[in-house]
Amino acid sequence: QVQLVESGGGLVQAGGSLRLSCAASGRTFSSLAMGWFRQAPGKEREFVAAITGPGGSTRYGDSVKGRFTISRDNTKNTVYLQMNSLKFEDTAVYYCAADGSWGRIWVQKQPDYWGQGTQVTVSS
Repeated sequence: QVQLVESGGGLVQAGGSLRLSCAASGRTFSSLAMGWFRQAPGKEREFVAAITGPGGSTRYGDSVKGRFTISRDNTKNTVYLQMNSLKFEDTAVYYCAADGSWGRIWVQKQPDYWGQGTQVTVSS
């Protein structure tokens, strides 16, 4: 079983930046593909970003390309989401996710493990 704990959410003005962190435990971290998803009120869950276990490949949702960066530190069992140039429409609960399969995160968007979520609110 994998446990994921997000942190770093909060309130920020449009144009500002935030960095989310997700600490993982329960499995060899470098064997896990990691991702971030988000869900705004009344909307479906949306893929944000993903990164392979070794960290060599990343993928982004169209709405965040060029503004968000996913990274990981395998020595700290932590994945990050740096969010720049935030917009009001980025407001959502952000969830960290993990899976042993890259395809389940990037292709199927159905990872096995989820964090509890952290709220990001962007004021306009």
